[in-house]
Amino acid sequence: MELRHLRYFLAVAEEKSFSRAAERLHVSQPPLSMHVKALEGELGVRLLDRTNRGVTLTPAGQVFLDEIRAVLRRLDQARIKAQHAGQGEVGTLSVGFVSTAGYGILPPALKQFRERFPGVDVQLHELTTDAQIREMRAGRLDLGIGLGPVDEVDLVFETVLRETLVLAAPVRHASLPRSGPVRLKALSNEHFIIPPRDVGPGLYDLIISLCRGAGFTPRITQHARQMQTVIGLVASGMGIALVPASVQNLKRAGVQYRALKGATGSVELGLLRARDDEAQIANRFVEVLKDAAAAHG
Repeated sequence: MELRHLRYFLAVAEEKSFSRAAERLHVSQPPLSMHVKALEGELGVRLLDRTNRGVTLTPAGQVFLDEIRAVLRRLDQARIKAQHAGQGEVGTLSVGFVSTAGYGILPPALKQFRERFPGVDVQLHELTTDAQIREMRAGRLDLGIGLGPVDEVDLVFETVLRETLVLAAPVRHASLPRSGPVRLKALSNEHFIIPPRDVGPGLYDLIISLCRGAGFTPRITQHARQMQTVIGLVASGMGIALVPASVQNLKRAGVQYRALKGATGSVELGLLRARDDEAQIANRFVEVLKDAAAAHG
């Protein structure tokens, strides 16, 4: 049973005439009549009563018409959905992100993406960059938003934003000036809270480099994998931290954020995806995230 035979029968049934159906389908009448006859032969029932005055449906023909209308409608829907999916407009997208993205570019990007592509279900997973790499290789993530640099042969990392570092310190910190930027050299005797290097080597190396450039090696007394944990420890008075500027959006009682004087360098935030990934749905999200990063400045 061919799809065109169903469409031929539908046209004849709706037009109640082979000649009008042929005009509607832009085919000649004899082949049309032949194909409908072949369909009846395949089904083993008469679908149409043919008279000089036109065509009428048999009881079997009426039942068949009702069913194929539903079938053809579903096929049309399937075609449209497949086209939208191929254009990246429907489907499911699994995205991993580091917490700094959640405090900065991700919320506006996600809002814009959902407005433009409501048919895409975005599933978010807050993960450190190293965990995103593992999940991507296991096929459980489509995209990642992580801290650079990332050098993996099977993955591509594209920087979308560079953020300077700021100081996160307890509100009542005796050795800090009351207001204004803080010199790194003034932090030489502080206890530092920092994510371990395997979580974000770029951030870790930047902090160490900046401190050494200011004439000291930071005294690291606590490691914490998630940025919200780092800030929580700062709030409890366990030490200070140098964090990406977007973390300032994480408001926490007992924590103050201060700019740093002098060269502060920058940490990379970027997109992580499989090297051979060309999925349109992922491309759509990448475009929107880049727009959000550009607006973020």
